[in-house]
Amino acid sequence: MSAELLAFDPQRESSFDALAEALETRGYMELPGAVPPELAERLLLRVIDMEDAEFRSAGIGRSGDFQKNRFVRSDEIHWFTGADELERDYLDWMESLREAMNRRLFLGLFDYECHFARYAPGAFYKKHLDAFQGRTNRVLSTVTYLNPGWTVADGGQLLIYDKRDGEEQVVDSILPLMGTLVVFLSDRVPHEVVVAHRQRYSIAGWFRVNDSINGQLNPPQ
Repeated sequence: MSAELLAFDPQRESSFDALAEALETRGYMELPGAVPPELAERLLLRVIDMEDAEFRSAGIGRSGDFQKNRFVRSDEIHWFTGADELERDYLDWMESLREAMNRRLFLGLFDYECHFARYAPGAFYKKHLDAFQGRTNRVLSTVTYLNPGWTVADGGQLLIYDKRDGEEQVVDSILPLMGTLVVFLSDRVPHEVVVAHRQRYSIAGWFRVNDSINGQLNPPQ
């Protein structure tokens, strides 16, 4: 990774150029230190202070197909609504990414949905895709990490898979370090969260296209 991207700045066009190129060539990119430190710290303090009742067990599928399966994933989530200043600040920061990728890759990204994800010790999320071609309007996935001082011994790595020699193999292992942003194509990049050994926090999000009818945007998961 270039030194320039280690100091990713959404106000610098060259940062967006490199991200767009990575999405086109390999489908994903890790951006350490991408999230402004002050914003990342505020988000971490928020999620730490949240009550257990504000989270719900995560599931798989959407709407009528939604189901909880603790053998597939065991994290807990809290959806952003944009109802307060902190959430709006984060959504505004992601808006610059949406506009930049639309200009460069013509993805037609229409809106963004996201939630806090809390992984208690022992929690995981088995290998999966965020979208399947023709079956969802999620196009571009993002994960923002909020974990200071995370080490390999803490587990919880994001594993990225790709096909090599005819079968899917792990091609990258990403530590969920504070301020790191990972961006990937929702229907192209299989990924997995391995078992965490300490409390692990992140924000998972998806840029979507409007594939519904009569101008009504599909509902969130």
